[in-house]
Parts: sequence; C-alpha cells; structure tokens
Amino acid sequence: MISALRAPLRRTAVQASRSLRASARPAARQYSTAPAGGSNTGLWIGLGAAVAAGGGYYVYSKNLTPAEAAKEAATAGKTGVAIAKAQAGFKPKKEDYQKVYNRIAEIMEAEGYDDGSYGPVFVRLAWHASGTYDKDTKSGGSNYATMRFAPESLHAANNGLSIARAVMEKVKEEFPWISYGDLWTLGGVCAIQEMGGPKVPWRPGRIDGFEKDVTPDGRLPDATQAQDHLRHIFYRMGFNDQEIVALSGAHALGRCHTDRSGFEGPWTFSPTSVTNEYFKLLLDEKWVWRKWNGPKQYADKKTGTLMMLPTDFALVQDKKFKEWVVKYAADEELFFKDFSAVIVKLFELGVPEKQWASEPWTMESA
Repeated sequence: MISALRAPLRRTAVQASRSLRASARPAARQYSTAPAGGSNTGLWIGLGAAVAAGGGYYVYSKNLTPAEAAKEAATAGKTGVAIAKAQAGFKPKKEDYQKVYNRIAEIMEAEGYDDGSYGPVFVRLAWHASGTYDKDTKSGGSNYATMRFAPESLHAANNGLSIARAVMEKVKEEFPWISYGDLWTLGGVCAIQEMGGPKVPWRPGRIDGFEKDVTPDGRLPDATQAQDHLRHIFYRMGFNDQEIVALSGAHALGRCHTDRSGFEGPWTFSPTSVTNEYFKLLLDEKWVWRKWNGPKQYADKKTGTLMMLPTDFALVQDKKFKEWVVKYAADEELFFKDFSAVIVKLFELGVPEKQWASEPWTMESA
C-alpha cells in the first residue's frame, strides 16, 4: 500500500511546489545531511563460478556455447554471474529494466538525507560518470563506470558520490545482471522523471571496465571558474553553448556541502523538483558575494539562503550563454525538451554504437 502511494504523493508534491513558487517563497529552512547507511544473487554466483571468473560487464552476445563463454570471460573480463545468466537463457528486456527503475524510485526517498531525497545525488552520479568523456581520445564517459576505482572515485569533483554509489550497490545486489554504467545512468533518468522532470529516453548497453580505464582528474567542471573554462570542459565532450546552458539547468536540483565541494547551500527553493526555476532565479534575483570563510560563491540578497557558483553566474555574464538562460527562464516546456535531449547525449557519451542492446526506451514513472 505504501509503495503504491509513493508515486502519486511525489507527483502531488512537485505540482504543489510549482503552484506555490509563484505566490510565496519559504523562509530559510534547516537541512540535515546523513550518509546512506529477495535476491537470487547466490544462485547466479554459484552458476557463474562454474563458468568463469572476471570483473567486468554484462554479456549481450547470443547463443554462446560454454566454451565460447569461457573464452569471452578470459579475453574481455565478463563476470561469471553475467555469463551464467546468459547461459541460462536470461536476456533482459525492457520490463526487466523497468523493474530496476521501479526499485530505484522506491529507495529514492530518504528521510534524514538532505531534503528528503537521494534523487539529486543520483543525477550527479550519472552526470559525473558520463562527463569524463573526451571526444578526441574517445576515452571516458559512462561506458566503463570507472568511478568504482581509485583514484577517480577520490577526485575532488566526485566528493560525496560514495553515498550514491553505496545506495546503488543495494540495487545492484538485487539485479546483479545489470552493468554499473547502465545502473547509474538509469538511476539518473529515474531521478529526473520522478522529481517532475521530462521523460528521458534511455537504452542499455554499457559495459564495466577496469582500473586501467580510469580517467585523469580535471575532466569535470571546476565551479570556481568562468565561461572560458565551461567551454573548454564541455566542448571537449562535444557540446555547444546551448547544450551547456541546458545541462546547467540540473542545478535546479540538490545543494552544495562544505564537506564535499566546500560550497554551501541550494540553488533553488525546491531542490527536489526539476523546474526552470534555476534560470528564473539567475535573472530575477540580486546576487551578491557571500561573506564567509568558504570559497567565493554568490548568495541571493533577499533571503541569503540560496547560492550560485561562479560557473552559474558566468551564464548571465556571457552574451551567448545568457541568450539561452533568458529563453529557458521564459519557457519551461522548451527547457524540458532541450534538457531531455542533452541528458540523453550526456549519458551515452563514450558508448560505441555497436554496443547498444536496443533502441531507446521511455521508462514508465513508478
């Protein structure tokens, strides 16, 4: 009964948030942060041990003989669990991934963590796992889920994401056949949709790599920088100015923490709802430098409870960026359309076309 009520309650909360924002803004609130504290996994582990040992990724190949499967494991590092499932005739379909999506939606609400939801940190995990792509070297991206390994897991830009990975690990234990890359990006899609955002088409096919595939530090945005840095980072991934601004709209979600990035506070008054409020606030509020002992960040002059980073404010200081800020502030439907398209592109970075197991699916909201 409780599970059945979650989705309508979530949607009601998002709708209520949108209707209230126009008329009143809440006063400063207190927020708390606390880390995250029936599977047939054993069967597959037992079967997998008889087939192969490995550390890698799901087998999408069809009709493998045991000898072929063993060879695949030896040469490509596929896990024994995944191979056993393939040998048993298990070929995941959309409904199997929908079950994973539904499970993520069930655990997303988190009393006592930030604003009551893991949703924003799930989006950040998927974003940072994908945003390491380099179009020139064809390295990085969501394909290998290399944030599982040091030193990438310890990069400053990934501080705090151990919380999201730990929560996702519980889902992985329940659905051991899904690759980490697919799990994390599906988690990002689930979070966006369940927090009132647009539908985001998604497809499986990412494989799990190894420690040797870890990407170098410095590929993710540095929030202390300005527009030249943003272009350097995002152009390297293959994005243009419009897409940079659309992706920045993800800052409608979540908050910064002094024990992670050093910055502090939420960008909007509704940090668990996907809206175009981020763009409206950038344009409509008076932003001043915050007086504190932390890194340089902006605070809204009216309440002092919101913040913007130097990279956020760069969007209204740059003429080409600001053009899109104005458009998205005026038209949430346009923002949703463009945001969905650029999130799909982001989450698929680094994945060879031949790896995709299907055409993109639209997952149903839980």
